[in-house]
Amino acid sequence: MTEIADDGHIEIGGARLEYRMIGPRPDAAPTLLLLHEGLGAVSMWRDFPDRLAAATGCGVFVYSRAGYGGSDPVPLPRPLTYMHDEARDALPDLIDAVGVRSGLLVGHSDGASIATIYAGSDAADRDRIRGLVLMAPHFFVEDISIESIAAAKTAYETTDLRTRLKRYHGDNVDCAFWGWNGAWLDPGFRAWDIREYLRRVNVPALVVQGRDDEYGTLDQVRAAEAECPAPVTVEVLDDCSHAPFRDRPEATLAATAAFVRRLLAAG
Repeated sequence: MTEIADDGHIEIGGARLEYRMIGPRPDAAPTLLLLHEGLGAVSMWRDFPDRLAAATGCGVFVYSRAGYGGSDPVPLPRPLTYMHDEARDALPDLIDAVGVRSGLLVGHSDGASIATIYAGSDAADRDRIRGLVLMAPHFFVEDISIESIAAAKTAYETTDLRTRLKRYHGDNVDCAFWGWNGAWLDPGFRAWDIREYLRRVNVPALVVQGRDDEYGTLDQVRAAEAECPAPVTVEVLDDCSHAPFRDRPEATLAATAAFVRRLLAAG
């Protein structure tokens, strides 16, 4: 992609993905690529991308993965390797297509897991992707994760959750929900574990975790600290559940911006 509009669609792997680009383009400043959660989309980041661009001077590229938001749908059920597939196949193509010259990956939940797999795999371009911000990451499956995802299934079937999610996903709402929920609740997913990728993450990382996260415990943070060979900075937030940028926006923005500025200043 030679010219990036403020918003539109970009084609990656035969799928049209909706996106927003805030701030300077990749030829003018580092780029922060935002990777959303398992039920996320461009619009669900709210104003966090805009505020992050203002706080860092970086360009911020935020997009909806295939099957989410205004992007093309995907066939269901999703394979249990869907995060690996995204990290090793789609994300490198996206980084190239956007024209990222230098920057960081900022991932939330599933997006943080995708960022970790990318950074710890042979697909990683460590000359361009110089660090990770991991919000509420999953590195292995915990009982609390499965219990909360099972509760989400009940809510989707019996409450107005589907209606609320449809505001962000439109006709993709069932694709987005069941693609995520079905994979995580598949018995085979209990063996999902990406700590082997943590052991190969050779760029600095910031882990932001809510103390009240209903989808994961502080054991996820401890895994990053124990396994990553590169420096890991940790920010554990009180009065915060699974979405730090929504639950504690000021603290999350401050920690993320400070980490980005420090890392880029180090050259």
